[in-house]
Amino acid sequence: MKKHLNTLFVTTQGAYLSKEGETIVVKHEKETLLQIPVHTIGGIVCFGQVSCSPFLMGFCAENDVGLSFLSEHGRFLARVLGPVSGNVLLRRQQYRLADNEGRSADVARSVLTGKLANCRAVLQRTLRDHAEKMNAGEVKEASDRLKNGLQFIQNERGLDALRGIEGDAAHAYFSVFDHLIVSQKDDFVFRERNRRPPLDKVNCLLSFIYTLLMHDVRSALETVGLDPAVGFLHRDRPGRPSLALDLMEEFRPFIADRLTLSLINLTQVQKDGFKIMENGAVLMDDETRKSVLVAYQKRKQEEIFHPFLEEKVTVGILFHIQAMLMARYLRGDLDGYPPFLWK
Repeated sequence: MKKHLNTLFVTTQGAYLSKEGETIVVKHEKETLLQIPVHTIGGIVCFGQVSCSPFLMGFCAENDVGLSFLSEHGRFLARVLGPVSGNVLLRRQQYRLADNEGRSADVARSVLTGKLANCRAVLQRTLRDHAEKMNAGEVKEASDRLKNGLQFIQNERGLDALRGIEGDAAHAYFSVFDHLIVSQKDDFVFRERNRRPPLDKVNCLLSFIYTLLMHDVRSALETVGLDPAVGFLHRDRPGRPSLALDLMEEFRPFIADRLTLSLINLTQVQKDGFKIMENGAVLMDDETRKSVLVAYQKRKQEEIFHPFLEEKVTVGILFHIQAMLMARYLRGDLDGYPPFLWK
């Protein structure tokens, strides 16, 4: 589990990764930039024109190290995996429950409980720390709407109704997201959530960190033997990791949204680190991207209290813990899936 704390991000264009003994070597123009033992990492993410030797790909597969390839600006392209781990009976049970709308709704309800509760916690925490710097009335109103959404979720049994509640809650949450930006307000303005491509600097940060989060959640699901493509809230679609999207929901506000706000409010990113393309897409430059990657890794090393386990764990381990809890629920060891609730 400790490996989930560490992901190797390779952003140097033209870099080449190879295997040397039990280590991974990163070279650029024949110069060795890094040499790291394979047992110290849980995944490798390559951005842009980064290539790998076939021997390294096999080595990573044998050592359960996920190898992902993204475009230079963070769009997911492909992933190299070893043999599927875990018990086939677990995956068969996952498929059976996913085909049952009632059981799918049970999982979706738990997932959305985690998402809405953590979104509300983000708003409440910012109100506590920066009420004088924002429109506190609007933020409190959005927090109350999320609280009502949490109550409605517990009484709904249909997937469509649950998705409707989630959509209303997300609208309420993002309608006040700009108020949570208390520094560099003229340079970082958020009006609405947009993607593919992101059309402003805040959405650019959110989308990029969501991609990093997806890599870690997907890796955790694969490690415990679950199929990331078969979800409950998010239904089957070719090429979409639906279960990873399900599990991401409870982590988006606590990890990605808070990190985005911290980067802006603590001036760890600045307006000059972004550029606007001809199609209106906003992209980060290399230095800003590296700053975000470093901040994401540091966030994963922080400790947090896990309310279900009743002990402190590192943020980077949360993905694996929640994947294991999902597997235990699907096996019938737990009466329900307990989402992570940030307090």
